[in-house]
Amino acid sequence: MRREGGTATTSMSAKWTHLAFLAAIAVKGIDGVVETLLGLLIAVAGPEKLFLFVLRFTTPELQDNPADGFAKAIQSGAAGLTHEGGFAIFYLLVHGILKAGIAVNLLRGKRWIFAPSVLILAGFVLYLGYRTLQHWSWWSVSFALFDLFTLALVINEWVRPSPAGRPKRAP
Repeated sequence: MRREGGTATTSMSAKWTHLAFLAAIAVKGIDGVVETLLGLLIAVAGPEKLFLFVLRFTTPELQDNPADGFAKAIQSGAAGLTHEGGFAIFYLLVHGILKAGIAVNLLRGKRWIFAPSVLILAGFVLYLGYRTLQHWSWWSVSFALFDLFTLALVINEWVRPSPAGRPKRAP
């Protein structure tokens, strides 16, 4: 079965790739909003108050189940914020605002955002790779891989012709 501009299989593949692009960008946008709100919360409340809040909820769990790795990880992360609060606030705000802004503009179909988003996503991947080399973490590896996957989807969407087979118009 042949269609104008390609095969039915190619058309179906492009459709799934576009849906994956939309889903990945939506996840990035939601994550960006959450990071921004968390950065604002830490900035307003202060890292020490957040640490005390985390202790209030995780300590009883650790008393009942001392091997609870999730509760230990949350406590450890909150404790780290008390020492690196300024950096964490800066990182969460900048990272969150950039991701949310990129996501909104990509989902709105703004063509001008593709080049900056490729550079920013590549920067995120490089930074996470660097951080992973400094302090190994499966979380960092998984986030870097998701950013790399998203980067590939953004590049694919950028160079993909429009559904009618014509190149996409400039904004």
